[in-house]
Amino acid sequence: MPHPARPTVTLRDVATAAGVSVATASRVLGDSVRAVAPAYEQRVRAAAAALRYTADTSARAMRRANDSIAVVADDLTTPSIGIVAAAMERQARDAGAFVTVSPTHGTAERQLETIRLQRALRPRALILTSSRIGAGALGGRLLDELLGYEREGGRVVVVGDTDMPFDSISFDNHGSAKELAAHVAASGHRRVTILAGVRGRGNVSARTAGFVAGLSDGGVERRHIRIVHCAVSRQGGFDAARRLVAVGQEPPHAVLAANDVIAVGAMSAFRAAGTAVPEDVSVTGFDDIELAIDVTPRLTTVSLPLAQAGAEAVRLALAARAEAAHLMLRGQVVVRDSMAVHAE
Repeated sequence: MPHPARPTVTLRDVATAAGVSVATASRVLGDSVRAVAPAYEQRVRAAAAALRYTADTSARAMRRANDSIAVVADDLTTPSIGIVAAAMERQARDAGAFVTVSPTHGTAERQLETIRLQRALRPRALILTSSRIGAGALGGRLLDELLGYEREGGRVVVVGDTDMPFDSISFDNHGSAKELAAHVAASGHRRVTILAGVRGRGNVSARTAGFVAGLSDGGVERRHIRIVHCAVSRQGGFDAARRLVAVGQEPPHAVLAANDVIAVGAMSAFRAAGTAVPEDVSVTGFDDIELAIDVTPRLTTVSLPLAQAGAEAVRLALAARAEAAHLMLRGQVVVRDSMAVHAE
């Protein structure tokens, strides 16, 4: 014979039994940061135990919706976004908030679709991470969607290059790349190949332009600077470098990759072809992901403050509203074993 259902005990029942207001009972059982007198807290917890009260966790989750920060990211598979997202999560947790992350694969259409979905869920803030987010994307519809979200009380922060009127954090990809290339030129390298990633992708395009500027300023002739486009992946770097050693021409003195993952792929291809790094060719990367010091030889690269960008984005998202802040973070050249002085 089935047992009769246990009567539902409400928060009001607990408050009545404890002789306190519903608000006081809610603060005690909801772990509110607002203080409650110890005597009242003891009475509420005793009443809840006696009545076998169970909090409605789904309702609590709905009430806590405004504690969420929705991160809309181009690609969750890259090590650099992993560093940024981890820093966001730590900063949000310390502030009593939590982070959700949604990928868009770098397309404006998916960005718009994801932002519309997130608006319906009413997060406290939206953080967009992308190499480039322009106000004119999709005829301005993306900007309109974000402005509408802010009018509803939300907060928008962009990590990446943008001309939108929101808080933003970007990296000086051009300046940092120029500094690295100048060091390569000063080390005697006069034939250089740039593994530039995909055409038109904002951050790697800025790095390529910076590489060219730094090499040119350092005395490398433009005709000796070769730009090779490839997939922004380890395989893309491997395939591009394999083609370099297969053409039968004199190999470059140095290869400058648009990020560390491409550089690691290139070093693997050189090793497979019997081309020694850095004895035969120097290789550099960009980002300074953890893998950069785990490969052999250790990778010369530009260390970007990725974790700082993630933490700062959450800080801006949770800060009291003010005029939009625009921060530019600069990378630092880190010279390791994958680059050597070239002697003619």
